[in-house]
Parts: sequence; C-alpha cells; structure tokens
Amino acid sequence: MEEIILVAQKRQEAGTRKANRLRKRALIPAVVYGEGKQPLNLQLVARDFLNLIAVHRGESFVLKLKVKDSGKDEERSVLIKQIQHHPVRDDVIHVDFNEISLTKTIRVKVPLVAVGEAIGVKFDGGVLDHILWELEIECLPAQIPESIEVNVSGLKIGDSLHVKDLAVGEGIKLLNDPEAAVLAVAMPRKEEAAPAAAEAGAEVKAEPEVIKEKKEKLEAAEAQSSKKAQEEKK
Repeated sequence: MEEIILVAQKRQEAGTRKANRLRKRALIPAVVYGEGKQPLNLQLVARDFLNLIAVHRGESFVLKLKVKDSGKDEERSVLIKQIQHHPVRDDVIHVDFNEISLTKTIRVKVPLVAVGEAIGVKFDGGVLDHILWELEIECLPAQIPESIEVNVSGLKIGDSLHVKDLAVGEGIKLLNDPEAAVLAVAMPRKEEAAPAAAEAGAEVKAEPEVIKEKKEKLEAAEAQSSKKAQEEKK
C-alpha cells in the first residue's frame, strides 16, 4: 500500500473566530477523533491538503498524519471522515479525521470501475447501465484497494453482473447484498422523434385537404350566385 503522508500542526486554540483567522492565513482547521481519546485539534496547510485530495479524489485511503507540536513529532494513521466546504465559495473550511488501528478491520466504500467494452454494446448497440458506482467492503487498512475493477467484455444485451459475481482480493469482504445488480447491458433506447414526425406529416397532409374543401365551397357559392343572377335577367 502506498504511504500517503500529510504534515499537520497541533492547534491549541479553538472557536469560530480563531478558525476564521487560520483560514485567512491559508490554513485549514481540522480535528482527529479516536476511540477512547480526546479529540485532537490541528491546522493544515491548505495547499498541501488540496493537492492531496486532488490526487486521491474519490478514494478511501489511509493517511499518515505527522503532527508537529513544539518540536515533537507524533504520527497517527487516519481516514478522512468529513470535508466541510464553504456554502458559496466551495472552499474547504474544515476537515474531520478518524484515527484507526492498522491491525483492525474497518469498513469503507471504494469505487466500482467497469473495464472493457461489452459485446452487447459494441456489436448490438446496447447500453451499459452502471447501477452501483461504489461498494462497501471490510478489510485491514493496508488492504484497501483504490477501486474494484469489473470486466464487462463478455456481457450481451440482457446480461447483468451482481455483487456475488465480483472477484475481490484476499482478505476483502463485500458487504453489499450479494443479489444486488451492479452492471447490466440493456436494449438500445428508442428515440421518440418518429411519432412526432408522423404527427407533423399528418398535419401537413391535413392542411391541403382543408384548403381543398374551402375552395370547393367557394366555387359552389360562386356558381349558385351566378345562376341566380342569370335567372333575374330573364
């Protein structure tokens, strides 16, 4: 497993005003929560944290925090619990971490990635439906995969893959319902343009018939008027 390290500084002060002062200095307030331990207040260099999540976005990964406190370094293995964003600017304004033990299994969610091109899509015009985009697993922190890949090359129209069909690494347990569908190849979706075109054609066809009917009525009226005029002359 790749070792991901982030340097943090212990934060003595807490409170909204103090946190706002940190943000103005391009620092992000953070807290580490651990079972049976007091929460640890930290501050992170915003640039370092943003670069880290840009590279590992969408992944559940173990992060090694190197906490500096008056020249003393302390290391803690953590997972990101929550990232809070500003409601307008979308800046990261606070981060919560959960401290973990590297010798105890944990539950995390990892992305599900489809690999290959289904024959039902390639040759028959089908559509690949990605029903589940992530899976919940249980394993040791060192065994967390970046993603779980599923080869869909052999899927035909009407075929589907379920959680029970997936192969995962040794020591990894899938927690989703085994019968839950994750990927499927469906029939191509029909466009509704044809009925609209037919309706438009019917309107075009109906228009000359209406004009023809009006013309016939006009001609009949003119003929009757002409006949009446001739009779009056007699």
